[in-house]
Amino acid sequence: MERYRDMQLFAALAGQPSLASAARDARVSGPTLVRAIARLEARLRVALLQRSTRGVCLTDAGSAYLSDCVRLLAAVDAAEASANGLHVQPQGNLRVFLPWLFSRYVMAPVLAGYMDRYPDVRLVAHYHDYYPNLHEEGLDVAVLVGELPSSSLIARPVGQVRHRLCASPGYLAAHGEPRHPDDLIQHHLIASADQVHWDFQHGHLKARARLSCTTVQGAINAAVQGAGIIRCQSYPVHQHLLSGQLCRVLPAFEPPPLPVHVVYREGRHAPMRVRSFVDHCVAALREHPAFQLA
Repeated sequence: MERYRDMQLFAALAGQPSLASAARDARVSGPTLVRAIARLEARLRVALLQRSTRGVCLTDAGSAYLSDCVRLLAAVDAAEASANGLHVQPQGNLRVFLPWLFSRYVMAPVLAGYMDRYPDVRLVAHYHDYYPNLHEEGLDVAVLVGELPSSSLIARPVGQVRHRLCASPGYLAAHGEPRHPDDLIQHHLIASADQVHWDFQHGHLKARARLSCTTVQGAINAAVQGAGIIRCQSYPVHQHLLSGQLCRVLPAFEPPPLPVHVVYREGRHAPMRVRSFVDHCVAALREHPAFQLA
């Protein structure tokens, strides 16, 4: 029993930046957590943590053992839930990872719909713009935009996003429509920095922005008002394209699309809360209008 409890306490390190925060998450004192890790290290005869003047971090053996602990404990929880008949209705904590911009424009209603449908699941959403390690960070599900690195995760494709070049009909009527990326040098360009660095099929544009905006939404608003040409991923502007507020520019020169996947661990052995969330996301995202534009 002590071994199982020690594994639970060690698993609390997943996704936590320090021993202190892991102890708080596990609702134990710091010394209690340290003693549990010491017992595991003595039993396994291997160092799980590397200690230095800058703090502590997981060793390679510790990272592998942490992944195994998280997986095994989740399997125990699923077995107990199934034995108690709780598998019929998903419940428990669900940790999901979402890209910042994608969540802002696409995922908010998807999360709200899931919580309405499954009130016994508590969602913990992490918002970042990098590829996470689901095992080490204690994450259950992630929505990722871009090519996936090789891994053992289960990945379900939901669509593709493109880098769109857009301008308002009024701007194009006043300034003309470019026919080639080289023509953009003569136009008012809107970007997030002073310098524009835009990739195209078989080419790259480097130019000076006429308007620099610190947010994507600010750039979109400026383009809708006729301030110039913007370039951004397709999902923030899909409604403006559908409504005719913005028009696509140089569609034949767009770079290849980026795939979007919902990824998770465990496959068919994943807890019901994970499988229900994955199924909900896949169905919602595949029907989302942002992915219906060619």
